[in-house]
Amino acid sequence: MAAGAEAAAAADSEAAGPADVICFLHADTHLPPRWSDAVRRALADPEVAGGAFAFRFSGEGARLRFIEAWVRLRVRLFGLPYGDQALFVRRSVLEAMGGVPQVPLMEDLDLVRGLKRHGRLALLREAVATSPRRYERRGFARTLVRNLLALAAWRFGIDRSRVAAWYRR
Repeated sequence: MAAGAEAAAAADSEAAGPADVICFLHADTHLPPRWSDAVRRALADPEVAGGAFAFRFSGEGARLRFIEAWVRLRVRLFGLPYGDQALFVRRSVLEAMGGVPQVPLMEDLDLVRGLKRHGRLALLREAVATSPRRYERRGFARTLVRNLLALAAWRFGIDRSRVAAWYRR
């Protein structure tokens, strides 16, 4: 999940230049080859407001593959890709939404929810590669459980500031 400061820096669509599409990319995430072709194909459908790439870690190991499987399940069941899946959005939709929500945590999920209000969310087969560093540093189980609890808190509308303070401990 992107930190609030990252979203704030990207929120002003003027800062993104004259592009019709804006892609939000975490610093530790790499786009796949020909990523722009995949985005163009998705946005050829006028009903698509934006989308996300599939998720994979850049490292090896059974624990990483397990987390990737969980991400696929979460996206398939709930339609909730996180920011580390390189979210992309039509500029016109982002402007109609008033930009990226300015909240201390889980702004990526708010962005996805807003996209869905303006059209369809395209979930691409092409995968970004994200560093597993955060999971390795904080522990795989601990990070997975923290993310699940933060997701539940978001879903139930618990105060973001309190969730952000807990999450960043």
